[in-house]
Amino acid sequence: MSMRELVVLGTASQAPTRQRNHNGYLLRWDDEVILFDPGEGSQRQMLHTGITATDLTRICVTHFHGDHCLGLPGMIQRLSLDRVPRPVAVHFPAGGAEYFARLRHASSFYETAELAVEPIDADGQRITLGIGTLEARRLRHPIETYGYRLVEPDGCRMLPERLAAYGIAGPDVGRLLRDGHLDRDGRRITRDEVSVTRPGQRFAFVMDTGLCDGVYALAEHADLLVIESTFLESEAALAAEVGHLTAGQAARVAAESGVRTLVLTHFSQRYADPRRFHDEAREHFTGDLVIAEDLLTVPVPPRRVPSPG
Repeated sequence: MSMRELVVLGTASQAPTRQRNHNGYLLRWDDEVILFDPGEGSQRQMLHTGITATDLTRICVTHFHGDHCLGLPGMIQRLSLDRVPRPVAVHFPAGGAEYFARLRHASSFYETAELAVEPIDADGQRITLGIGTLEARRLRHPIETYGYRLVEPDGCRMLPERLAAYGIAGPDVGRLLRDGHLDRDGRRITRDEVSVTRPGQRFAFVMDTGLCDGVYALAEHADLLVIESTFLESEAALAAEVGHLTAGQAARVAAESGVRTLVLTHFSQRYADPRRFHDEAREHFTGDLVIAEDLLTVPVPPRRVPSPG
């Protein structure tokens, strides 16, 4: 059975706390299992999730600050230790290729796993997957940084009452869906006459950044948006200076972009009470709101139900 969910490995920012591990996020989306931004401790955190290195299909790194990438050496070595039987794609900012090379071979190990190294070198770069398109957008941070979004193509939902009105049933339904039309009794019936568009689902991942066009492009109509909220509004000036978002800014992005479920994460160690992030975000966003915790699982919301035209 297909599964679409986010599994949170860690939610700290630059420094971990007793309650928060460094970054790490797993997205299960049908046959894809994507690891985003593995910080220190990600390999151990995975032991609590039921997801193993053998399950991984790709790794996405937003940028090469340590809290987003220092778990890479252990994860890469684990792929070889477990003898993962298929290539695992790795995406990261092309300008950080030297950092990736150092992390990949940070210590001696017997490399058996195959990595498909596919750097991101352009804003808007797209990678075609079996489940849809993975798109990278440039963010605003002191070093080269990209966010990612996964977009499933739109499909269609056949309307039983309209099919019945035309007397279409059985194998003819499949032919109509596949070919786009069906000729019957001297008349051509098109797929559009008996169906409605079923919007594809969207997942967005936005880490260290100030407000910029890329943030909005990634968040647009996301069913599930994972976004950093390192600071509260009281530190908005500091957030702007160092290239980060506040909880209020992240929530306004979600509200303006039509996001369904908002997941806030990447919290500064200066804040002990996570409810402050919830309260600040709730002033701007009325949809489903999640304040991420380590080892939390967040399901991708069910598909939007299309209405007949």
